Amino acid sequence: MTSIATGSVADRGRATYDLGATAIFASKSDPRFHYCLYVPPAVGEGAKVDLLVAIHGTGRTSFLGFRDAFAEFGRWNDCAILCPLFPIGVLGDDARSGYKYMIEGDIRYDQVLLAIVEEVVAKYRQDWTRFAMFGFSGGGHFTHRFAILHPDRLWAASIGAPGSVTLLDAGRDWWMGIRDLPEKFGISFDAAALAKVPVQMIVGDADLETWEITHVQDSSHWMPGANDAGRTRPERLRTLCRSFEEAGVRVRFDLLPGVAHERDTVLDSVKDFLAQVLKERRNASG
Repeated sequence: MTSIATGSVADRGRATYDLGATAIFASKSDPRFHYCLYVPPAVGEGAKVDLLVAIHGTGRTSFLGFRDAFAEFGRWNDCAILCPLFPIGVLGDDARSGYKYMIEGDIRYDQVLLAIVEEVVAKYRQDWTRFAMFGFSGGGHFTHRFAILHPDRLWAASIGAPGSVTLLDAGRDWWMGIRDLPEKFGISFDAAALAKVPVQMIVGDADLETWEITHVQDSSHWMPGANDAGRTRPERLRTLCRSFEEAGVRVRFDLLPGVAHERDTVLDSVKDFLAQVLKERRNASG
């Protein structure tokens, strides 16, 4: 088989734009959504690698920031990095937060992400049936809700400082709980599958501003009891941790001293967690 890193002009183009820090691509299944990757150069020679999906926050700039921040980790841990982009106002309404709650109008963001994964699986000829996911702030919203909906697709989940949390509460509807998952998503919650996913929850103990995370009545995602999980991000993440642990999930909870809402500051701890899970996973399969 000809390497995509050598050979024809087309091969040279693939080596330039599809390996290392890639170009930005529109999703074939829905071109409103985009993605970029870091792909270890060895993939061009046929190497098989794992996959980490890194989910941006509300500002979306970490879409590229995470790609670059995880590049060295990906190269030396044989792991591709996929960073999807879910733009603000995709329905023309300037809404910032639809992706965080998985449903916005007729859009199912979990399905958008899975379609992008299938696209890159075909492109790079990899087995990414299961992948890891990390997200911070708005990405932490997405990551823990994706884990609830699709635990069978994850080999690890790192949940960073979400503003609001979905508890494994069968007495409350989505987004606060999981009672209506079959009606809303066509999915039944699989506690046994989630319990197999190593989970990290990470937040700074100085991440205490509440202006953006306090739900007020008549706001887009208001529900009675919307603020019950706690006032601050650390409080809400602790509540999520208890909910997951009560369902049998093994959670590593990292409360970083002196750290506010600073995504780059948490990344070393996230990389440590992911590297350890990769090591255990590979040893178990080796």
